[in-house]
Amino acid sequence: MKVLVVEDDRNTAKIVKDSLTAYFHTVEISHDGADGSFLARSYEYDAIVLDYALPNKDGLTVCREIRAIGKTTPIIFVSVTDEVEVKIAALNEGADDYMTKPVSLDELRVRLSAITRRSPCIRNPKLQVGKLVLDPNIHAVTYAEEQIILTRKEFNLLQYFMEHVDTIVSRAQLMEHIWTADGNPFSNTVEAHIRNLRRKLSEKGLTGLIINIPGRGYLIRSH
Repeated sequence: MKVLVVEDDRNTAKIVKDSLTAYFHTVEISHDGADGSFLARSYEYDAIVLDYALPNKDGLTVCREIRAIGKTTPIIFVSVTDEVEVKIAALNEGADDYMTKPVSLDELRVRLSAITRRSPCIRNPKLQVGKLVLDPNIHAVTYAEEQIILTRKEFNLLQYFMEHVDTIVSRAQLMEHIWTADGNPFSNTVEAHIRNLRRKLSEKGLTGLIINIPGRGYLIRSH
């Protein structure tokens, strides 16, 4: 899952990021309402954690702008206030959930999982191509029931490929969905991680799964 965290308190943002990345999520942080709104409207995320009080643009405005262009990305609002009027305002602007600070990190992870499962854009959480099975809920990959140990980036790459079976996935798509916006688009990091992923799959007897499509990207076939 790729999550955008819009939080002006840098310490809080880092704690949330560390917690989510420990569970194999890719996390991008914005400390500013205007910047957070731009990122949310310009890039694809699986979920957004949105603070209420932000510099330049408040959370309600950010949420309103995201929904105004038709984005349905699940949004969890967080705020220091538990006033009913604020909660109603956030939900009326299109938020999917609301949490009061201080936020329990375990509860935040569970709520993120819940709202993304409800989203029509999220597919069946358990993915399978032949004997290869990936379960995002427990961050496990098996081939012929034998476990394959992957790094977080390798796991996220394989998950994205398996979510787009029989579809050519470009390098730009992988950079947008697996890496954060500050990733260097000219580095060979994508190719290096795909090489490592292919090697680990091959060691378990699975070869030729990820196909190169010259000039276009990569492809996993369903059969």
